[in-house]
Amino acid sequence: MSEPLTAEDRRACLKLARQALEHYFETGGRLRSPVPSGVLKEKRGAFVTLTVDGELRGCIGYPLPMKSLDETILEMAVAAASQDTRFEPLRAEEMDKLKIEISVLGLPEPVRDPEEVEVGRHGIIVAKGGHRGLLLPQVPVEHGWDRETYLRHGCLKAGLPPDEWQKGAKIEVFTAQVFSE
Repeated sequence: MSEPLTAEDRRACLKLARQALEHYFETGGRLRSPVPSGVLKEKRGAFVTLTVDGELRGCIGYPLPMKSLDETILEMAVAAASQDTRFEPLRAEEMDKLKIEISVLGLPEPVRDPEEVEVGRHGIIVAKGGHRGLLLPQVPVEHGWDRETYLRHGCLKAGLPPDEWQKGAKIEVFTAQVFSE
């Protein structure tokens, strides 16, 4: 992973995400990044997670460093609010109850043995054939899952049978710096 973000960097990321959503609800358009340079201009994978009153309302991101972190956050905040097909789109009137969480990801690395997956430390990507599923490292902790349950849910997220992690599915792990408002 690149250098960890400082407290100031994390605050700037959260502010960008909120500004992106406010701009989207006011204009229907995308906010252009005000960030001129620095660590937020580095390419990094990231996810934006939105909750309202503690309930998940959207979570979308790039697992790999496709764009600069500022652009990823601006784009994924709006995508999480409007394009996560598991949920109704976020409404402007929910903004005052909205909590934003950002996960800045390290690069995924393959594991040879599922025993290498550390619950609470690693996010996972499970893949086989054209199927691929990703779970952020905070997910098994929030649900109280052990490693096996985590891997089964990774398979289900990928659209695979739950035991596919024992039958040749490729498992990659990554770390994340997770922070929220």
